[in-house]
Amino acid sequence: MNPLYPADLRHILCLGAHSDDIEIGCGGLMLSLLEANPGVQVTWVVFSAAGERRAEALESARKFLSGGAHDVRVLSFTDTRFPEERSGLKAQFQRLSAACEPDLILTHRGDDEHQDHRVIQELTWQTFRNHWALEYEIPKYEGDLGRPNVYVPLSAEAATRKVELLCSSFQTQQQKPWYGENTFRAVLALRGLECRSASGFAEGFYTPKTVFSPRPRPDRSGERGRRVQVKRQVRMPERSADRKGGL
Repeated sequence: MNPLYPADLRHILCLGAHSDDIEIGCGGLMLSLLEANPGVQVTWVVFSAAGERRAEALESARKFLSGGAHDVRVLSFTDTRFPEERSGLKAQFQRLSAACEPDLILTHRGDDEHQDHRVIQELTWQTFRNHWALEYEIPKYEGDLGRPNVYVPLSAEAATRKVELLCSSFQTQQQKPWYGENTFRAVLALRGLECRSASGFAEGFYTPKTVFSPRPRPDRSGERGRRVQVKRQVRMPERSADRKGGL
């Protein structure tokens, strides 16, 4: 499994079944990561968003990503029908795998009660078998929140910014009783309590696999340069061809 060091974080892949999933599940982490690492590139994929929700998804991604030159993709799979559309989704994942090599993947969790979320999680691990992935959580009526084994403490500013953007970016969701500041802040406060966050706020994640090394980080500067050079010679033509097909 590929090791992950903070200094090596260059490309993040965010996967969400619906237009607000990424923001709800890991919006605070993304705001914090991009503030600390402005050079990080992000591929942000929403698999289902039509009409007004598509416009909301694009605008929200722009705000959370601070308007940088990132790759935002909003697809048109059918809400609640991902199990029936699995073959088409798998083809999109294969194109995505050929087009990018992420250092970190943020995706849905496997124990999520929403069938669309579970399909995205399953395809994530089927496609990216040698990558670091954190699975985020989405509050819902089914009460499926679990016990995270990874916590990301957030600053009070990041927590507030996340909630503000969620409440202002998705007007189509405002009629839902659960969608609002109280819900979002409550989840952040609960996870903050569990990890004793200094600000009182945190996001919780799940990872089925963690690799720990007692050895110091190896010096790979020369190796990385050679690896990047090889990727440019061999992989770039493949990426260009895949992008023409579109995700």
